[in-house]
Amino acid sequence: MPTRPSQKLTRRGPPEPLSANRSGASTGTPSRALSFSVAVRQVFGSGFGAGFWLAAFWLLLIAFCAVFADVLPVRDPLDPVIANRLNGPFTTNLLGADGLGRDILARLINGARVSVVIALTAVSIGMLIGGTLGILAGYFRGHFERGLMAVLDVILAFPWLVLLLALVAFIGQSLMAISVAIGLLWIPAYARVARANTLSVVQREYVLAARAMGASTFRILTREVLPNVILPVLAYGLVAMGLVIIVESALAFLGLSVEAPQPTWGGMISEGKRHLATAVHVALVPSIAMFLTVLSLNYVGDRLRSRFEVKESNL
Repeated sequence: MPTRPSQKLTRRGPPEPLSANRSGASTGTPSRALSFSVAVRQVFGSGFGAGFWLAAFWLLLIAFCAVFADVLPVRDPLDPVIANRLNGPFTTNLLGADGLGRDILARLINGARVSVVIALTAVSIGMLIGGTLGILAGYFRGHFERGLMAVLDVILAFPWLVLLLALVAFIGQSLMAISVAIGLLWIPAYARVARANTLSVVQREYVLAARAMGASTFRILTREVLPNVILPVLAYGLVAMGLVIIVESALAFLGLSVEAPQPTWGGMISEGKRHLATAVHVALVPSIAMFLTVLSLNYVGDRLRSRFEVKESNL
């Protein structure tokens, strides 16, 4: 009789447990809110391109100049040298001199400090107050949301320049006063951005599961909602910083920003307008610096916001 070929029976080991780190979340369980560190790693991935990193480098350069303006080897921005009056670029002064013979490069670096301080302070005020109000409105809804949105719509209906002039006239023209006045104007915008993102987050499964498990409102807001709302709000903050710099420069151009002799980019443009026919560089150099800064902030903010929105849509 033909014999059946012998087969070796091999004993298999226990099934491999499902790994929670293989795809970022455990298989078979509902996805929870991404932690802040994981979300940051997803946002700052590859594929930004050279333009993004050039814009980021320019912003880092501006921040470096603003922080170390007092120790950089440049001339005194307030020291007038009549012999250098209206000097062109690449002469005695690297970027030229203004109508009083003051070094434009030194004034540009010290003016960056004013722009950075006002932008950071104003955006922080708007983000903290407006973001908090927007998250609460998007989570609790009801009468609180309707009342808050009505108040914000009334504030947004006022012309921003008229409202800003009124605030500056009331609280003064110091550096902190200008920052607070502009920051108060950004509260409605941040509240609307935070509310819109919160409305989409509170409908996700992990928030509904946390509610069903009896988690407190504070825990849901801080552990589930906030990590998914803060990144688009931060990305919008970069775009808002560019707009804040423009607003501050407009005030300085009108003579209503930080008082002289403190140099500001808007003040330098205002002083250079009288020399446009003979020395266009006096107004052109600060205009180019402000243009590149605002463009870089908008570009970096838009790329980060689009990257985060792509990741959100894939959840």
